[in-house]
Amino acid sequence: MRTSYREDDVVFLLKDITGMVEPQPTEEREKLIQAGRHYCEMLPIEYTPSEAYMEAYQEALENYAAPTALAIGVLADKIVAQKGSRIVLVSLARAGTPIGILLKRYIWKNYRIAVKHYSISIIRGKGIDRNAMKFLLERHLAEELLFVDGWIGKGAILKELRKEIAAFPGVSDEIAVVADPAKVTKLCGTHEDILIPSSCLNSTVSGLVSRTFLRDDIIGEQDFHGAVYYGDLKDVDLSYGFIAAIEKEFPLPSKGSLQEKQANAGRAPREAAAANPAGLRERPRDGLEEAVQIADRFGVSDLNFIKPGIGETTRVLLRRVPWKILVSSRLKGDKALAHIVKLAQEKGVPIEYYPLYHYKSCGIIRQMADL
Repeated sequence: MRTSYREDDVVFLLKDITGMVEPQPTEEREKLIQAGRHYCEMLPIEYTPSEAYMEAYQEALENYAAPTALAIGVLADKIVAQKGSRIVLVSLARAGTPIGILLKRYIWKNYRIAVKHYSISIIRGKGIDRNAMKFLLERHLAEELLFVDGWIGKGAILKELRKEIAAFPGVSDEIAVVADPAKVTKLCGTHEDILIPSSCLNSTVSGLVSRTFLRDDIIGEQDFHGAVYYGDLKDVDLSYGFIAAIEKEFPLPSKGSLQEKQANAGRAPREAAAANPAGLRERPRDGLEEAVQIADRFGVSDLNFIKPGIGETTRVLLRRVPWKILVSSRLKGDKALAHIVKLAQEKGVPIEYYPLYHYKSCGIIRQMADL
């Protein structure tokens, strides 16, 4: 798989399908998805990021590089404590890939442990790339593998992984993530809904690689899942700029205990302490229950249209056709949501301030049948 990342940072176990699939506009894809076609059978058109997108990204990087780096450090410390020196990071393409690179670099810098790092595909409703898993298990012990992603929204991918990994004895079904506001895994840098700056852009912070693709006419039985290399965007590629900006903020080993790092990982400028907001009839136990409450409140019948968390909200604004953006009532005007407000304004998407508990924001996808 072609990529702007170097092979010593990550090896993509993907089939290069550049030029084999015609990318489609967002609204066209959304109509097809909601008519029953699986999202993995199509690819979006990816453009040079607009001025508004770039402003949002730069602002996010300025304000949240340090909290992201601190959470990376907490997560890396947990990984080493759990796995020792035999670690093979397996990022879930593509949001997990830059996180895997950062973890690999942090672990080398602070522990002098050289870890292998691969990136493979897992697709909700389709499963993990079994050929990629076979490749990994022919080269590494099952207990060495550890899956990596950027964040957890409702926990759908974690659920998919746990179902799939049952077929591979000895492989852990955990995902190491920077942020887990849904509170479904302990292997995270923070349970706060922090902004990971890479969520503000698509392939231009992900090695110029598309999201993963699976369709029988292009992906054969022995093939890895596919992806496209967006070489036409190489002049605006920020992949290593993002890595450098976070790496520069890595905490030193002497800066406090693991417990202190965990306590600080969710902190960011002007960020209020999490509290159960007024207005919810019942306090949700976890992120999934809160997503169900939101769906009920706004009359959304398909839970897949509810995308809670800063990362998922950003993805809705970048990739899908949003109906409404919810922003936590307690964070009106907070820097943590500045990029979401900018992106929503650019797309003309209404913002509603709402009493969220586990999350700082939530994207709701438009039901195309309502248009």
